[in-house]
Amino acid sequence: MASFNGKPAREPRARAPPVDSEDSCLSDSGDSDEEPTPKPGGKISSSSVWFGEGSSSDEDTEKTPLCTRAAAAGGKPAAPLKRKNVVWKTVKQQNSDKKVPVWVNSLPDGESVRSPIEYFRHFFDEQLLDSIVEQSNVYCRQQNPNHDLRLDQTSLEQFIGTAVYMSFFHLPQSRMYWSSACRVQQVADVLSRDRWEEIKQFIHFSDNTAPNDDRLFKIRLIVDSLLPKFQALPQDQMLCVHEQTVPIPDRSALKQQCKWAYKIFVLCNTKGLVHSFDIYTGNTDPAPDQPDIGAGGNIVLKLAQAIQDHVNHLLYFDEQFSSLDLFVALEKRGIPALGTVQQAALPGCSFSTDSEMKKKGRGAFEEQQAEVENVDIRAVKWFDSRAVIVASTFAGAQPVSTKQRWDRKLKRNVSVEHPSIISLYKKFKGGVDALDALINHYPIHIRSKKYYHRLFFHFVDMVIVNSWLLYRRDCESLGLHSKKQMDLLAFRSSIAQALCMEGKNLMEKRRGWPSPDVELEFQKKKRRGPAKAIPAQEVRTDAVGHWPVVENGRQRCKFPQCKGQTVIKCGKCNIHLCLKRNSNCFLEFHI
Repeated sequence: MASFNGKPAREPRARAPPVDSEDSCLSDSGDSDEEPTPKPGGKISSSSVWFGEGSSSDEDTEKTPLCTRAAAAGGKPAAPLKRKNVVWKTVKQQNSDKKVPVWVNSLPDGESVRSPIEYFRHFFDEQLLDSIVEQSNVYCRQQNPNHDLRLDQTSLEQFIGTAVYMSFFHLPQSRMYWSSACRVQQVADVLSRDRWEEIKQFIHFSDNTAPNDDRLFKIRLIVDSLLPKFQALPQDQMLCVHEQTVPIPDRSALKQQCKWAYKIFVLCNTKGLVHSFDIYTGNTDPAPDQPDIGAGGNIVLKLAQAIQDHVNHLLYFDEQFSSLDLFVALEKRGIPALGTVQQAALPGCSFSTDSEMKKKGRGAFEEQQAEVENVDIRAVKWFDSRAVIVASTFAGAQPVSTKQRWDRKLKRNVSVEHPSIISLYKKFKGGVDALDALINHYPIHIRSKKYYHRLFFHFVDMVIVNSWLLYRRDCESLGLHSKKQMDLLAFRSSIAQALCMEGKNLMEKRRGWPSPDVELEFQKKKRRGPAKAIPAQEVRTDAVGHWPVVENGRQRCKFPQCKGQTVIKCGKCNIHLCLKRNSNCFLEFHI
């Protein structure tokens, strides 16, 4: 681009997105279509190779599988580029059926339906909460040796509970939950505003002074605690590999594809129950004792370690992971697989073009077959509103069913042929979207400049969804009618209420100076002059028979540092104590 004086004009600088406010509770999507361009003579980063950044054409990038992109960028040779001698044959539809593997495992029957908070505390157990409390108190002392956070398990649960409550209301700023204009009782009555902000500022999950090369050390405590619990959950037959993005408002080496988001790969069933996960950090090396089959395949094999071999679990993944080597590696482990695939990941396989299949009409399909290392792989290209290629080691086109689909031009339903492999693909596809849908119903939107805070709240949402799905599984196994089951909103609300109130004393004084020690203040008063005797601490705090009695005459309140006069006295302790809207000395004297 040239300017008016003939000199080359500067390219416009890309604006950085605005930094999130520290006190706001609404988060933006964090998505960005802008892709970085490598410097002349420079090398493309591993994250750019993984997601095809720096490509000259977005369309070409989208049509290229991950393993092919890695090889083209100068990384390790990818599987599709190695297998040039694969022979594909057109399948004759007569007697070409492939039987879906029989499910030889079954889910255990639920013994009883537990309360929502019990499901939640199975994942966020006391050991995890105590570790968070310890690291948060240490972090506070590291930041300010003169300040003590005094965080305990009760306060931490109340903080998490208020964060879950905030996911229902979505006020623009966190301080509005305590404001007089739009005060939210479920939040403001649990923790004071300053205490809530103090816990948010210092909540921490690692020791910054400990030497560590782990890129996830800030959140490693949460990952190491939740991952084994997810992997131990009983699994259905149909499983999916799925990806999630967590928006982050700053730059970090962990982010990929989108400049302002983290990528999390998850293994879940078709209902959204998470069995394993892996946070992408730029490293796509194979897992121990696993073959190196390219970036996308290594991710799938790493997550598939949580799957039991040779029990006919069916695994689905989409086109960014698919390769022939991945299908072969999974089949050798006894895990039948199915996934969408790009044409570039099937070397030697030729289908009709999209325009040619469009002329054949909706429901047209073609099937190809290849044998790779004694593994039979079927690939089917099917056209409906657009073309899609699906490959599998256990399914093929036959049997073909007919389903009614709406035709916009004819304004009526028409019959469209559905190959068997396409019907299975649609079942898997619905499960892939189920997890995102459940989390995005009521996500926690608490802004923070610290990336590990965003990941922590995302895992809280993930745990609540897992807990609800386990609750639904137990209800179904015991035959409980769906109308008697809690929906996700009621389930989340029950967890938030239990975290905020169960086993907590919400009547403690939380504002102003700490409540005085009654015994100590009474001894000071006796030294200054005559003072009316008060009962022993064991008597005044036994919570039995302390009833307020109205007297005819007023007397000075006997609670230390209170100079008010009142007609209310305790019938058991026989001393006058204030019992007003703004000063409840009667309650504080007896706790």
